[in-house]
Amino acid sequence: MIERVERWFGVEEAWQRPAPGPRERRADLWWALIALVVIALGQELTRSVGMLEDERGGPWAQYAGFLTLVAMVAVRRRYPVAVALLGGTHMIVMSVVMPMTMAQLPVQMVYFLLIFSGMAWARNRRALMLAIGVVLVQLVLLFAWSYAIGSGLDEIRRNLGESDIQQVGPIPPLVAIVLFSVLGNVIFFGFAIGLGQIAWRGALRQAQVEQQAETIRAQTARLTDQAVVAERLRIARELHDVVAHHVSVMGVQAAAARRVMDRDPAAARSALGAIEQASRDGVGQMRDLLGTLRAGEDQASTDPRSAAGARSPQPTLAALPALVEQATTPTCAVTADVVESTSGAAGRVPPPVQLTAYRIVQEALANVRRHSTARQARVAVRVDEAAGTIEVEVVDDGSPRPGTSGTGLGLLGMRERAQHLGGGVEAGRRQGEPGWRVRVWLPMDGRRPLAGTADEDTAPDPARESVGP
Repeated sequence: MIERVERWFGVEEAWQRPAPGPRERRADLWWALIALVVIALGQELTRSVGMLEDERGGPWAQYAGFLTLVAMVAVRRRYPVAVALLGGTHMIVMSVVMPMTMAQLPVQMVYFLLIFSGMAWARNRRALMLAIGVVLVQLVLLFAWSYAIGSGLDEIRRNLGESDIQQVGPIPPLVAIVLFSVLGNVIFFGFAIGLGQIAWRGALRQAQVEQQAETIRAQTARLTDQAVVAERLRIARELHDVVAHHVSVMGVQAAAARRVMDRDPAAARSALGAIEQASRDGVGQMRDLLGTLRAGEDQASTDPRSAAGARSPQPTLAALPALVEQATTPTCAVTADVVESTSGAAGRVPPPVQLTAYRIVQEALANVRRHSTARQARVAVRVDEAAGTIEVEVVDDGSPRPGTSGTGLGLLGMRERAQHLGGGVEAGRRQGEPGWRVRVWLPMDGRRPLAGTADEDTAPDPARESVGP
């Protein structure tokens, strides 16, 4: 029972209603002044009709009671627990000493306001519960003294007169009068306590909503920052792949052209043509990437090169033959095979997954050109719709070229791309054969990690990391 009462009062709530500010304190002072004027006016009107002739203490005692009452109104939100306790006690004392003065409507409204304020603004809910309990106990004791022990019933009989005490309803008159008084006090205190608790709960919910809104704003800002960082990393990977691939193609083709220029002019012309095409493709892809960055700017709609409609689509698996042809040099032949579980399966792979597979092949071939003495490289892409997977494998027959170790960013980029889609990467020397092997697996839907492969992304050895560009 006590636990339920504590829970109703909010004793276990960690939140405390903030103390009133200067504006609220000034408002309480004005309300105290207005209450004093209204109570004084009501008191004098009541005195004028002769209803206060038998009241104890006289006008000075009555106004002393008014001043102590309105003083509590002035601090009702600063000291809510004390106000609730003293206000309830003040009401009980006034009902005994000056009942006609206490019974006036303006005075009753002030008492109601004090108990309501204690419930609505108390920051120590346990102390409030004890204060309200003390007031209710005082009220019960007052009723017990007045009707059970004291002369309250005899006074009622005298006021009614012996001839008037006749039962005309289902309840005897004396019992009805006592019950009516009890009912009035229950309604008075019950509504003051209940409405005050509703106001406090409303403030609690408002604070929780504001806290949740602040949390959402903070999370939104954090997620926005994370999205910006993720987008920067994506752009960095795209730039790295585009620049590394095309620059390495141009370097290898230029070296090949230089070697065969005298003895095989046709092969030299072919190599120079590959350089020209690689430069155009590289510039075009970088322009497309910059156009994506500028898509939100006003000038994007007026610049045909940066407009969305002028940008070429992102590479897919269908562009692998062109990539392989571009990567083939007089010193290194590159072949590619796309193995499909069903006809057209590669074309049904989501574009983001196709782009990831394309970039991984592009990066792997760039590594072969820059860091390997390979004469042959083979690309295999396997699409299995039944298993929901796509596998990319790039192998070569060369050995690491001395003095060409890189930073490892190429392999890191592959791993980031694969892990972003729930896949994994294996890279290292081939077992029992010369050369290097890169194997990547991805889920076709690009959203879920593959069952049984989430932990298969093996960490590369130091030698393998030194091969990345």
